[in-house]
Amino acid sequence: MRGKTSNTVFSVQNIKRVGVSAVVLVTFLLIWEVLTRVLNVSPLVLPSPSMILASAYYLVTQPWFGRHLVITVSEVLIGFSIAISFGVFFGALIAKSKMAEVVLSPFLIGSQVTPKVALMPLFILWFGFGLESKIFMVSLLSFFPILKNTILGFRSIPEQQYDLFRIIGARRIKVIKSLEIPAILPFVLTGIETASVLAVTGAIVGEYLGGNEGLGALIVMTLNALKIDQMFATVLILMIFGIFFYTSVSSLRRFLVRTPPSNSSEE
Repeated sequence: MRGKTSNTVFSVQNIKRVGVSAVVLVTFLLIWEVLTRVLNVSPLVLPSPSMILASAYYLVTQPWFGRHLVITVSEVLIGFSIAISFGVFFGALIAKSKMAEVVLSPFLIGSQVTPKVALMPLFILWFGFGLESKIFMVSLLSFFPILKNTILGFRSIPEQQYDLFRIIGARRIKVIKSLEIPAILPFVLTGIETASVLAVTGAIVGEYLGGNEGLGALIVMTLNALKIDQMFATVLILMIFGIFFYTSVSSLRRFLVRTPPSNSSEE
């Protein structure tokens, strides 16, 4: 059937894309490795990939490294969860109430246009140097995309659909379950996917500016100690975590918002 053929072609295309990306990445790393050796680049300026990988292995085998990783992951997950909860809640509130939009919009917009780095000293003053200030930073950075997409989701629902549910006398819970949730879910999940990148950024920014634990703080400590290979290795580990986190959220979005196959694609 055409559907199966289409899926097969899609899978082959995905494999080709992954293969091309892998070849490009390996080529880039080889060129980097060769140039650092041939040009005798100082490891204090740019370590070679082999040196960075060796340092990454060293870091992950140290008993103290796990604590730094757990702290960063905890900040991301807790802050991200808070951002999802408040983003969806206030998005629904603003979409449903003009008064709420008028009252809340100046505060929400102001919190987003203000550089987050400028706010971090306030978070440290209010919440201290512990997890709380970093969690707040993660929540603040992740909040707006979820809020905006939730509002767009509610406002994408045609008024005629609400009229139809009123005509049949549907209860409020029925409207939410059968109309609003299916309509806003793709928008909310897209906002969550976008915010997942900002969540990791928020944790690292918070650790840069006010912390002595976590991967962001570890980057600062290795830089101050001139252990540049370990600094690059920490960035590499952080990048891997960020890719894994984003991919997990993206996969969840694709799983929850799957387009059913069209009947016209089958013979």
